[in-house]
Amino acid sequence: MTTRLIDGKAIAADVQARVGRGVSEWVAGHHRRPALVTILVGNDPASAIYVRKKHEACDAIGIESRPVHLPAATRAAELLAYIDACNADDTVDGILVQLPLPRHIDTSAVIERIRPDKDVDGFHPYNIGRLAQRIPVLRPCTPAGIMELLRHTGIDLHGRRACVVGASNHVGRPMAMELLLAGATVTVCHRFTQDLAHHVADAEIVVAAVGKPGLVKGEWLRAGAIVIDVGINRMPDGHLCGDVAYDPSSGKAAWITPVPGGVGPMTVAMLMHNTLEACRLRTMKAGSLA
Repeated sequence: MTTRLIDGKAIAADVQARVGRGVSEWVAGHHRRPALVTILVGNDPASAIYVRKKHEACDAIGIESRPVHLPAATRAAELLAYIDACNADDTVDGILVQLPLPRHIDTSAVIERIRPDKDVDGFHPYNIGRLAQRIPVLRPCTPAGIMELLRHTGIDLHGRRACVVGASNHVGRPMAMELLLAGATVTVCHRFTQDLAHHVADAEIVVAAVGKPGLVKGEWLRAGAIVIDVGINRMPDGHLCGDVAYDPSSGKAAWITPVPGGVGPMTVAMLMHNTLEACRLRTMKAGSLA
């Protein structure tokens, strides 16, 4: 079997171009540009790279980018106060706090402090709850991006068996809900799952998001499976690899995402989509209340 790559870079470029056209049309309608505030606390090199990519995407499509870099010693109260100020600022449409945060700051408290209508990461319990109830508004970016990747395979997901490996709040759990919305039958595997290989082998769609290099073995895969590898792991020699053993999977999977160049670019693209959507929704709501 010939394994086909799902080109996340190309698909993300299409999404960003579409969002860019939307931004241009929005501004042409005498609206201000959507504005995204990103807050980076500390000096984690990987986080700094992710934030830079988000700002580059903003600049490329016409979204106003407002970077905020706070020292690692920033107290939780100071960060929450800054979020409150952004919540109250009508010129701010999206607020993104780059994770992970320093250990002395409660991540859940920070996520819940962001106004749901400015939560462009889609992590607030309100937005996760809307997704669970099948009335999504701002969807978590990585799972939403994965759904775009799956759409580009042309495979109808209705009735397909899907296995999500990893049950994190930011990827695994909302990913399962997205697949349920698409009509798939979903199994979620986690650290307590017994016989992971069995669940993977039964699945027509495998989404791996655990952050463990090569956890999912190629020989486990069902022939013709669609494999989405969310993991990005830097190895001792500096190269990046995913959570799925890539070489053994080639020739067995029908479709697979590369690492890098698969899921990562889609996360940024969907963040751009959410920022424009947040701006539109807030503006329409303000108009209806006027």
